[in-house]
Amino acid sequence: MGTPRTAARTGGVPLLLLLGTLTAVGPLSLDMYLPAFPDMTEDLAATQAEVQLSLTTFLLGLALGQLVTGPLSDRWGRRWPVLIGVAAYTVCSLLCAFAPSPESLAALRLAQGVASGTGVVVARAIVRDLYSGVAAAKYFSRLILIFGVAPVAAPALGNLVLRFGSWRVTFVALAVIGALLLAAVAWWLPETLPAQRRNTAGLPGTVRAMWALLTDRIYLGYVLTQGLAFAALFAYISGSSFVIQNVFALSAGVFTLIFAVNAAAMTAVGQLNARLLDRFSTRRLLGTALLASLVAGAVLLVGAVADNLPAVVAALFVFVACVGMTLPNGLALALDRHPGHAGTAAAVLGALQLAIAAAIAPLTGLGPDDSATPMAMVVLGSTALSVLVVFTLARGRTAADPEPDRRPSPAASTVSG
Repeated sequence: MGTPRTAARTGGVPLLLLLGTLTAVGPLSLDMYLPAFPDMTEDLAATQAEVQLSLTTFLLGLALGQLVTGPLSDRWGRRWPVLIGVAAYTVCSLLCAFAPSPESLAALRLAQGVASGTGVVVARAIVRDLYSGVAAAKYFSRLILIFGVAPVAAPALGNLVLRFGSWRVTFVALAVIGALLLAAVAWWLPETLPAQRRNTAGLPGTVRAMWALLTDRIYLGYVLTQGLAFAALFAYISGSSFVIQNVFALSAGVFTLIFAVNAAAMTAVGQLNARLLDRFSTRRLLGTALLASLVAGAVLLVGAVADNLPAVVAALFVFVACVGMTLPNGLALALDRHPGHAGTAAAVLGALQLAIAAAIAPLTGLGPDDSATPMAMVVLGSTALSVLVVFTLARGRTAADPEPDRRPSPAASTVSG
């Protein structure tokens, strides 16, 4: 699997690109087959809800994979868990291409999600190994630049693949991407957690670390805020294809364009967030983004009830754009609470975030197929709850708020070049 490289040898842009790609595997796997949903319902003789179940099981697997891998990476280092996880992701993606029924596809997507969760949680832990405070929030914002490419490119890539075959070829393409990523990880990923900083207490130490996390009111508040915000985002991801193509009778190409523009807006706001952190606190920017999302959610619901396409499209644009400010700031504020257990903290955050999304987002499929109102209600309700939590349960200081140390942590100097 290659010789582990130091952060100094793989720092700067190469490390940023690799961590961003590991983080983007999740949204790529979620979004790439969205344009094929109507065809999948016919090919698998399934309902809309049954097809969407494969999204939900993937999210559950993604949560479980993070919950297992995070503590293991605190004990065994960051590199080997990712190598094993990406290899398993490649195999599972290929098996999904041969799923004979919606039930088998949902089960395979669960396994695929578990495997892909390793890269997501370790990428976040590596950032926390190297950076703290506002420096970490800025780095997470830079990751949005790459993370945002996945939802922009995934539906377009999915449409391109559909021209050469059925929805099954989409999963073959994901397997190829997984194999290429495995080679990149084996060659480039550094080990950022030295042996002397690892958790050697075994299972009792992991249990104590998780208990400390789950009893930390502020940390838990930011985790719930992230989870509810992501539930709103996933309601959009899982429901927008049917809303745009079925409710408003637009083509798959138009849906792809709308989806790409929204993702590009999220990426742009993420880069703006990195600049605004020089002037405003991380928490203030998080609160502002959530309030703007709340307004967008209200407009979305009004537009959905009135069957007003321009209002729906505009509200979705603003809502998705705000995610580019919500995610990096929420991550930094939560992970700054427990720097000594970055892997476990990232795992609990990711697992609860995805579990909340997996529980709430399927509500979009329970309403009538000819209305955008169910999706809008889930977006608005989840966003409203996230605003409530951040201004109540998550009140308090972290290293990133309100007067952070804008210098990177000592280990970060190894990647600054």
